[in-house]
Amino acid sequence: MQNLDYQVVEQAIEWLSDDRTIWLCTVVSTFGSSPREPGSLMVANADGQHLGSLSGGCVEEDFLARLTEGEYQLPAVIVRYGAPVGGPENARVRLPCGGILEVLVERMSATHENLAHLKEVLGALGGEKDIERQVNLTDGKRRTEPASATGPRVILDESQEVVRMRVGPVAKLILAGYSTVAEACARFAISLGYQVVLCDPRDEVTCDLKLPGDIEFIPQLPSLYIASPGACTPSTAVVAVTHDPRIDDLAMMAAVKTAAGYIGVMGSVRTSQARADRLRRTGGLTDTEIERIHMPIGLDLGSKTPAEIALAIMADIVRVRRGRVSVNA
Repeated sequence: MQNLDYQVVEQAIEWLSDDRTIWLCTVVSTFGSSPREPGSLMVANADGQHLGSLSGGCVEEDFLARLTEGEYQLPAVIVRYGAPVGGPENARVRLPCGGILEVLVERMSATHENLAHLKEVLGALGGEKDIERQVNLTDGKRRTEPASATGPRVILDESQEVVRMRVGPVAKLILAGYSTVAEACARFAISLGYQVVLCDPRDEVTCDLKLPGDIEFIPQLPSLYIASPGACTPSTAVVAVTHDPRIDDLAMMAAVKTAAGYIGVMGSVRTSQARADRLRRTGGLTDTEIERIHMPIGLDLGSKTPAEIALAIMADIVRVRRGRVSVNA
């Protein structure tokens, strides 16, 4: 799956390869209402052609108008939209609900160094490991280094005049087996920009399924897919919500051997304790491996319906991906 940011970087590379200067824009921070999260990308060229988005409309129009008029000639600059009167002298666009949006604008000429940098970024987006882009605001110099898959996507270090941006594989949700909760999780995950894969070998369960086209269905035992090379990265969540130990237990046994950033299985506290004993006894899992599994899965919201349970699960996945401590502790 090639998400929008991946396509943006691909387009940037294509324009650089054609000896065209580009402007790569990254959402740095948002305050109040904003449709795009920090780390979101847009690229444009001097003719006003662009791909990606920053806000879904007004910001893009203002930026492109100023770009074609000859602005943004510095190698790197922070532009603030929605700033109050008397704020930094950047573009003034009124955002919904009084929101403020800060954007890093990088001017990149068609050099070998810039092309190599963006190819490294593209490799991270399509690969298995996260990297951190570091852009110096004083001279626009860029460097990369390995990064964790969790925590803030963008950090503006004003003391050092550096913007640090975490870049990595698209967030992915592997659903080990079908259930109404799994389907609800899939729909939530798609709306959050996740790649969704549903694995289930049971013909009697899946023969009449009508899933959204964005869900990749694989009629295979989930544990086999989970264990396959490249299936799980630190940006992957593995979720088992079938109540069928033949599906759920095997999925957990496979998932803890991978780099998956979130592993969870549905069940009550008593069921989870029994499963932990079973995984330790028959699956040979260590205490450290069992501790990686979120069981019971999800935030404690008092959920009852499949949609409410799915909401609790996806909220917990987002919490972990953002590097937040547990709210259930």
